[in-house]
Amino acid sequence: MLLRSAMVRILIKGGKVVNDDCTQEADVYIENGIIQQVGKELMIPGGAKVIDASGKLVLPGGIDTSVHLEESFMNATTVDDFYSGTKAALAGGTTMVIGHVLPEKNESLLEAYEKCRHSADSKACCDYALHIGVTWWGPKVRAEMEKLVRDKGVNSFQMFMAYKDMFMLRDSELFQVLQHCKDIGAIARVHAENGELVSEGAKEALDLGISGPEGIEISRPEELEAEATHRAITIANRAHCPIYLVNVSSMSAGDVVATAKMQGKVVHGETTTAHTVLNGMQYYHQDWSHAAAHVTVPPLRLDPNTPNFLMSLLGNDTLNVVGSDHRPFTVKQKAMGKDDFTKIPHGLPGIQDRMSVIWEKGVIGGKMDENRFVAVTSSNAAKIYNLYPRKGRIIPGADADVVVWDPEGSKIISVENQVQGGDINPYEGLRCHGVPIVTISRGRLVYENGMFTCAEGSGKFCPLRTFPDYLYKKMVQREKCQAVKAVEREPYTGEVVAVANSGKRDTGSSDLDTPTRPCTRHGGMRDLHESSFSLSGAQIDDNIPKRSSARILAPPGGRSSGIW
Repeated sequence: MLLRSAMVRILIKGGKVVNDDCTQEADVYIENGIIQQVGKELMIPGGAKVIDASGKLVLPGGIDTSVHLEESFMNATTVDDFYSGTKAALAGGTTMVIGHVLPEKNESLLEAYEKCRHSADSKACCDYALHIGVTWWGPKVRAEMEKLVRDKGVNSFQMFMAYKDMFMLRDSELFQVLQHCKDIGAIARVHAENGELVSEGAKEALDLGISGPEGIEISRPEELEAEATHRAITIANRAHCPIYLVNVSSMSAGDVVATAKMQGKVVHGETTTAHTVLNGMQYYHQDWSHAAAHVTVPPLRLDPNTPNFLMSLLGNDTLNVVGSDHRPFTVKQKAMGKDDFTKIPHGLPGIQDRMSVIWEKGVIGGKMDENRFVAVTSSNAAKIYNLYPRKGRIIPGADADVVVWDPEGSKIISVENQVQGGDINPYEGLRCHGVPIVTISRGRLVYENGMFTCAEGSGKFCPLRTFPDYLYKKMVQREKCQAVKAVEREPYTGEVVAVANSGKRDTGSSDLDTPTRPCTRHGGMRDLHESSFSLSGAQIDDNIPKRSSARILAPPGGRSSGIW
């Protein structure tokens, strides 16, 4: 009985509590999965497990907003399921993940959701939620989106402007989806790349004999991301829908997001751990397996300044969230594209290392303080997905998702000692200062000094509410301010010209319409050889006597002074 009591009562003593807006020295008392008290000299019942956090930071558990677990993609299945993936998340200080459900073309969104829930509920070690991919569009999808929002606890949908003939939506379809997201209060996540030009670029690269991993970078230059980012923001603005851009990977796309925010548009951005740390020179490595291991979409960028730039955008709130975009494959799976880079499965691991890598490159690197670190790894995600302050903040009444963080501790990342699956780690050999030493999920001590005490299936699905204030409050006000309305005026009572209609034309056209001129081989130039102008028949000057000659006193170009 005492042991059971100690499991549900935890006192974290002597640490610094870090939220996104402040840091304070305080103790934290947890009971029955909820933070009960935060402060000094707390009065608590006996039988609590005491965790000494002297010299340590006490952070809200991380929220990883983009993970792909137990997912089939490009003829391969990710090597982490919901058990191994969420276990690795806990080891890295993440206490909630949001996974992806990507239905095939014409597949029911509801059926894909239920299939994923059936698998995840029995395996997840930490709390989780789901994004649903809108990979095709029609009345059935519209109805199922409403049902998912109303009955299934889903509040976010992901759309793709890339992956032609697979997931890609046309602009008109994207516009309709965004309008529907606004109507049902959902979060519209958009992967922005120009899918048409990406497809053409891949064909060109293969025609040039470029079949290796470098082709992914060559065929998807950052201008295609920047163009699509601008187009996505424009479409969302016309639909009056907040937009959440995912996998922002380049400086030019980051500039587009920054400009839109300065214009007052409701835009939020998410980048990935890999894009804030690594660059695209990895694709030109002599070892094919090393180069292929880094294939992801959008690709890592060649400009070595890009990771630093993206980390700065996280630091100044141009970008709001950093996710791992965890999609782990083995070298053997990547080798399906050994002769054709378009067949290399896209994805990198990172669910375990996200927090430590961002601390190393962001906080130790001087791009953000510990409060901003909490914001980009936890609090902003909680606000955007309508979980705040139940998650993402250490206050009385919040879920007891807590991490004791050692800012002086360090570790060297290696595939040899990772918990996550796969035989690839893109951060191999990176020394990180700042590591989690204790992870508490829903008031349960699940990880301490390298030891796990979590049970498979102990995590819970978190239903997410719609219309998050963090996105929709400003949008509602903008729509009110920018509402268009007709001009009130007296009706026109004058005469209206009658339009003759021969009955041969389509409705809406008239005999006064200018006929479309047929195209000639000369493009837009007039072709006098093919002109319909004719001198045959009666002419207007037929009654004027003809002269045999006429003296020109002032020829074109002026009178000549030569001896002619």
